Amino acid sequence: MTKQNAIVLALFVLAAPAWAQTDPKATEQWEPVPKVIAPGRQDSAPPSDAVVLFDGRDLSQWESTKDQSPARWKVHDGVVTVDKASGNIQTKQHFKNYQLHLEWQAPVGITGEGQARGNSGVFLASTGPGDAGYEIQIMDSFNNKTYVNGQAASIYKQAAPLVNAMRPPGEWQTYDIVWTAPVFAADGTVKTPAYVTLFHNGVLVQNHTQLTGETFYIGKPKYKPYTDAAIKLQAHGDPSLPISFRNIWVRSLD
Repeated sequence: MTKQNAIVLALFVLAAPAWAQTDPKATEQWEPVPKVIAPGRQDSAPPSDAVVLFDGRDLSQWESTKDQSPARWKVHDGVVTVDKASGNIQTKQHFKNYQLHLEWQAPVGITGEGQARGNSGVFLASTGPGDAGYEIQIMDSFNNKTYVNGQAASIYKQAAPLVNAMRPPGEWQTYDIVWTAPVFAADGTVKTPAYVTLFHNGVLVQNHTQLTGETFYIGKPKYKPYTDAAIKLQAHGDPSLPISFRNIWVRSLD
């Protein structure tokens, strides 16, 4: 999003009528549409100082967001597939500033369109089952039109990716994320905002993007004070086939 577009969007939100506070479409951005490019290829093994969150064997590093019971997503063939019925999962360990690597795949034969096509998300700071969190969108955006601040690699409802670096369904997508957490004063006000840098399939798509608060489906973003938090993966309720994850690791930058 250009600085001019960001200012226009901010002014629109501030001047929005009452109906805009109850309509999810009020925070959807449809233009400009990110240019589609062909990403390169890369292999990634965890660095020696990384905390391995999923290596294809089990979910011992994860728990249910709802009640902190053991995570019940389906581990098979070295990957874990979203179980929509059991809900979101999050890391048992909490983090502040970090580098995160994860790989995800929309299955071959996936159907649906718009937001109902392999919808999930990685929440970079999840402080509880009812919180909003800070979401980077995960969904199949290969030849699939939706609002641009809701497509894959967007900061959901805040910032569209610089380009669309999607591979087709059946191929693995890679996210490499640098998360700089917000800092709050003793009275809860924001001292410094959150920032996200994101490489999608090796391509820079979020360049130290400043966030204006937590992710909300309806209404503008806003901050809520916290210190450190879990990383959450979303079990979205859309009707399409579920996506899978593999090779997830994190490096603390504190």
